[in-house]
Amino acid sequence: MASSNQLSKGKAARNLFLSRNPFPRRFTIGFYYREKMRAIHAVTPEGEFSNVLELGGGQSGLTRLLFPNSRILNVDADPAHGHAACNQQGGVDFICSNAEKLPFSDESFDAVTMFDVLEHVPDDRSAVAEALRVLRPGGVILISAPNPNWRFPYYGALKPLCPGEQDVMAEWGHVRRGYSVAELQALLKVPCEANHDFINRATVLSHDIAFSRLPGALRRLGCMLLWPLTWTGYALQNSTTMGTETASCWRKQGGRSA
Repeated sequence: MASSNQLSKGKAARNLFLSRNPFPRRFTIGFYYREKMRAIHAVTPEGEFSNVLELGGGQSGLTRLLFPNSRILNVDADPAHGHAACNQQGGVDFICSNAEKLPFSDESFDAVTMFDVLEHVPDDRSAVAEALRVLRPGGVILISAPNPNWRFPYYGALKPLCPGEQDVMAEWGHVRRGYSVAELQALLKVPCEANHDFINRATVLSHDIAFSRLPGALRRLGCMLLWPLTWTGYALQNSTTMGTETASCWRKQGGRSA
C-alpha cells in the first residue's frame, strides 16, 4: 500500500469531491453549493499541488476536499474557525491572519484558493498582490465570486419572500457585489486559464429560496418542489452557460506548470 507521501497531490475525482458537499441539506437548500463545487472542480487543472494556501477558508474545509492529499494551510481572520473539525484534521493547519498581509515567504505555495473571499476583502488589490507574492512561478490561483449577473433575488417575483439585496450583502459581509472575468484580469494581471459560471437562470430559483425569509421547513419544501427545474438546469450547465457566479483559474507566469 502506498504511503501518504506517495499519494497523488492533485485534485480529487469529481464524483468523490461532489459527494462530500459539506453544506447541510445538500440536495435541497445546499444544492447551490454542489453547483459551486462542480464549477471549481472544472477549472482546477490536473497536476501536483503539494502545498496549498486557502485564504478565507473558514470552516467549510472545501480546499481540503478538493486536494485531499495536499498540505493545506487555511488563513482566516476569524480565530473561532480554527476549532472547526475541518481545520483540526491531519494535513491541515490553521492560522488567524489577514489576507492583505500574509506572514509567509515569497513563492511558498503551489496553489492559492480564494473561494467566495475577494468580495469580502476591503483592500482586494493588496490581497491579490499577497496571493501572487507567496505563489510559486507556474502556480495557480483558484477563485469563486459573484459576477455582474448576480442580484438577489434574481427574479423580482421573489422579493416579498427575500431580504433586501443590501441587507443580504451586509449579512454575508460583502464589501462589493463581485467581479467580471475582465475585472479579475485587471486585478490579477496574470493569464486566466479557465472560467466556469454556475447558478444559472434555472437553478437560481432554488438558490434564492434557500436564502429567503421562509421558515427552514418551507425553504426545504420549496427546493424539493423545484427539483425538476433545478436538476434540468444543473444537467444543461456547461462552460458557456451564463450563471450568476463564476469559478476561475489564474496562472502565475514563469517556472513550470503544475
